[in-house]
Amino acid sequence: MEESKGVVKHVLLAKFKEGTSQEQIETLIKGYAGLVPLIEPMKAFHWGTDVSIENLHQGFTHVFESTFETVEGIAEYIAHPAHVEFANLFLPSLEKVIVIDYKPTCVRL
Repeated sequence: MEESKGVVKHVLLAKFKEGTSQEQIETLIKGYAGLVPLIEPMKAFHWGTDVSIENLHQGFTHVFESTFETVEGIAEYIAHPAHVEFANLFLPSLEKVIVIDYKPTCVRL
């Protein structure tokens, strides 16, 4: 197995609090995406909702994935004032959250 060079993924799984409107969620997603041009180490942002047929989501409905070049880039992102300001809006709207950072590994057969 070979670790991808220069790529670190930051994955956040979220369940929004009951009563959070679709409009509020869309505004938060746009705010999250808006961090990419503001925070240099953040190279990409993707998001989606659970579409699994296995029903193993444990209540998590949304996934947010950011791409960085280094673990240090994630640390810079977390401490960045734009991220701190956004997190202060985003996190209170969540009932449940899991965050995992990982370096993708390719399997060579």
